[in-house]
Amino acid sequence: MTDKTSSAEVLRSKLEDRSAEIAVLGLGYVGLPLVEALHRAGFQVLGFDLDEKKIEMLNAGQSYLSHLGEDLVPNICKSERFTATADASQLSRADAIILCVPSPLGQHREPDMQYILNSTRMVSEHLRPGQLVSLESTTYPGTTRGDCLPILLESGLEVGKDFFLAYSPEREDPGRSSHNTRSTPKLVGGVDPLSTELAVLLYSAAVEEAIPVDSAEVAEAAKLLENIYRAVNIALANELKPVLQSMGIDIWKVIGAAATKPFGFQAFYPGPGLGGHCIPIDPFYLTWKAREFGHHTKFIELAGQINSAMPEYVVERASFGLNEKGKAMRGAKVLVLGIAYKPNVDDIRETPAAEIIKQLQLRGAKVEYHDPHVPELFGMRKYTHDMSSVDLTEEKIRSSDCVLIVTDHKAVDYSLIAKHAELIVDTRNVMAAHMPVTGLLVPS
Repeated sequence: MTDKTSSAEVLRSKLEDRSAEIAVLGLGYVGLPLVEALHRAGFQVLGFDLDEKKIEMLNAGQSYLSHLGEDLVPNICKSERFTATADASQLSRADAIILCVPSPLGQHREPDMQYILNSTRMVSEHLRPGQLVSLESTTYPGTTRGDCLPILLESGLEVGKDFFLAYSPEREDPGRSSHNTRSTPKLVGGVDPLSTELAVLLYSAAVEEAIPVDSAEVAEAAKLLENIYRAVNIALANELKPVLQSMGIDIWKVIGAAATKPFGFQAFYPGPGLGGHCIPIDPFYLTWKAREFGHHTKFIELAGQINSAMPEYVVERASFGLNEKGKAMRGAKVLVLGIAYKPNVDDIRETPAAEIIKQLQLRGAKVEYHDPHVPELFGMRKYTHDMSSVDLTEEKIRSSDCVLIVTDHKAVDYSLIAKHAELIVDTRNVMAAHMPVTGLLVPS
């Protein structure tokens, strides 16, 4: 048996009989559900995070992500097959290390690679023969091979012989009930065929379908295409919204009508702007990388401009509605409903509500918010909001000059709003079931 096959065969055997220990680096919206899937598959799982508060909560059996349910964390933490730590030296004991770290944008929409590169350096310092490293963070094509691999090679080990490296993009959608980590197909691409094979073997144990692709670059580009596709089509709906509004046509009814076509059309809906870690951010990773090769992705950039402009459009519609009632925005009491970027979760990453609140306050409005999933709003990267959710009562609704619906949580009593609000700005068409809607503005 050659040296090349020995490390691979040992790892393959451990993955096949589930005796391998898998480390998940980064225990957030991607990492924690992955921990659960790997644990359910029978692996020993090591959860690593630099945030010691998360580690303390996990070791105490407490969850910090409510959308995952009350039982997930306690069930994992009471198991002898799970350990949570902030000690990087423990990574050396793992047979596979999966990186689930943030990949945000910088001030000028350039990729902020510090989390990916720093975590890779951390892994490199503790890398040993026989380990598989897999990156899940969304990034530009070439990151795994061109950025991560050179750092790991600083360990003195040889890829494809001593250690193995792959990319498998996360496909998490917090709050979605139709799919979860286990049921969502997983793309897997290695920097060499053996790395791909071993990574597929790992993920096949934890998810229903692991799909090998030709390379890490194919997997990286596929992840970007998925989210660019959504961003562009949402931008189209957002661009049509004011156009049809001016024509007196309800865009929601137009989309509903078009969606009756059984082929060639997929419904995307307008909104107050894009939120979450993926769609507002991922397209610009490709835009940035494309410039290196002399290309300008005008279509993607235009979609970004349209989507980024929606919070200001929403505020303008609110101002118009107040003017129609003889009130100025300055001094108006505006109640924002929904802070999370999507319904029924507590995730506020890149939420358009933050920009909407900022724009309202710049225009002199007195802003409060209600969100049953987000009791406090603070600690955001680009905003200095320090607010608390108010109770949604008849008195609060009546005393507000405008109720602005940003996120359509199921836990909100919309019939109460329909009955008592003086002015409603509905960016999600949620009030259609409770009262006639014309565009965004719904008078009481």
